[in-house]
Amino acid sequence: MQRGILGGTFDPPHLAHMFAGEAAYRDLGLDIVTYVPNGHPWQKAGRRVSPAHQRWEMTKLAVEDVPYFEASDVEVNRPGWTYTIDTLEMFPSDDEITLILGADAARGLPSWQRAEAVRKRVRVAIVPRPGDPRSDVDSLIEGWNYVWLDTPDVYLSGTMLRKRGRDGRSLRFLVREKVWAYIREHEVYRDGS
Repeated sequence: MQRGILGGTFDPPHLAHMFAGEAAYRDLGLDIVTYVPNGHPWQKAGRRVSPAHQRWEMTKLAVEDVPYFEASDVEVNRPGWTYTIDTLEMFPSDDEITLILGADAARGLPSWQRAEAVRKRVRVAIVPRPGDPRSDVDSLIEGWNYVWLDTPDVYLSGTMLRKRGRDGRSLRFLVREKVWAYIREHEVYRDGS
């Protein structure tokens, strides 16, 4: 199976995440894109992150009506720090995996836990970010099997969306409608998170 894995904090899962999965699915001929919310992301150590169960629920809602998207709780249910290599080992070894990453995450690949094992297991599909020179990323991940996705310059960040939520501003049309309803119903960002 040609599987795309799009992991992230998903705090909240937003339309740029959805579009990245769509672009990878369409452009790379994937069979499925699996969205994997981090349980305890080591890259976010010391930063406040919404509870894993809320991020999991929002991720499920974000992907539920797209037939070639799915959500996996493999990292949410894992105790301790979340490392990509551990997640990759949870999927069938005959899956051909494309790891879908933003340019900011891709530049850090060489520092990931067991980076060489990750490099051997996946192809990487990189979503460009406005103002982030591709050449900088290219030089850092030389030797990796990677492609750049052709996506429009859309910049959304969880930090920006959480701030909007804390300020009582709408996230409608920045996240899927069901995610927006969940955020409002559970007041996900109203407590200062």
